[in-house]
Amino acid sequence: MKVYHHINEFKCAKSSVVTIGTFDGVHAGHQVIIKRLITEAKKNNGESVILTFFPHPRMVLYPDNHELRLLNTISERIEMLSKTGIDHLIIHPFSIEFSRLSATDFVRDVLVNQLKVAKLIIGFDHHFGRNREGSFEQLDELAPLYGFGVEEIPAQEIQQINISSTKIRHSLICGEINAANKFLGYHYFMNGKVVAGNKMGRELGFPTANLKVDEWYKLIPANGVYAVKVKIYESSYNGMLNIGSRPTINGSDVTIEVNIFNFDEDIYNKDIRIEFFERIRDEHKFDELSALKNQLQIDKNNALQILQ
Repeated sequence: MKVYHHINEFKCAKSSVVTIGTFDGVHAGHQVIIKRLITEAKKNNGESVILTFFPHPRMVLYPDNHELRLLNTISERIEMLSKTGIDHLIIHPFSIEFSRLSATDFVRDVLVNQLKVAKLIIGFDHHFGRNREGSFEQLDELAPLYGFGVEEIPAQEIQQINISSTKIRHSLICGEINAANKFLGYHYFMNGKVVAGNKMGRELGFPTANLKVDEWYKLIPANGVYAVKVKIYESSYNGMLNIGSRPTINGSDVTIEVNIFNFDEDIYNKDIRIEFFERIRDEHKFDELSALKNQLQIDKNNALQILQ
């Protein structure tokens, strides 16, 4: 997969089969669209192209709204898309100026003149252009004029629930890891660096690695205790993770701490990956440290049952 960080960098010798979107999470619905994209490209002896954007359009259009969190960092999105088998990934810088392109100008100037689109494949209810004015119906009218085909993929459903990045974000914010993972088609994950903590976990017999997440906009699931897999170097370990303010020891700031089972190596300043399997419980305040220690042992047993 070739990666471009601006539309102007893209040069395609063959006809382009294109899809457009933010692809946050590269979830099960996205994967259906991408598979169709690749199939069409091969059938037409063309090349598959994904046009995505960074920053997320909402971050640019509503800069004072700091609540939006994304399922993937941009590096994670590149990694996920690289596994799909597409030929080209264009990550175009989203800007106020770009957002002002009308739907017709976007089709003519971007899709036709720059991407040389032979066929456009879009997801259900896709909108584009200034104020999201462009729709499938408009594309269907413009396609014959500019000599390309267009196909809309119907809404993809899991148990009658439409998949969307927004619904996955909501599931994670509510701690509904099982639902989020089902929608994603893989285990939700986050990457980060191990930083120094207060070593309270070691005193309790459950030493933890404190994680600093790579990017501020990465969505952190709801506070609580989770059964997780921890990827360190090329190895995977079982573990349990706590997200929260550690009320039993009068903590205040939210921290992310993972107890890695059967592991005792110095990994300070090392990059690790956490994969979420299931939420075990809410975060609680215990009257005594001994009660917290007993609960941690119960949590570990539950995590092992889940992960096995």
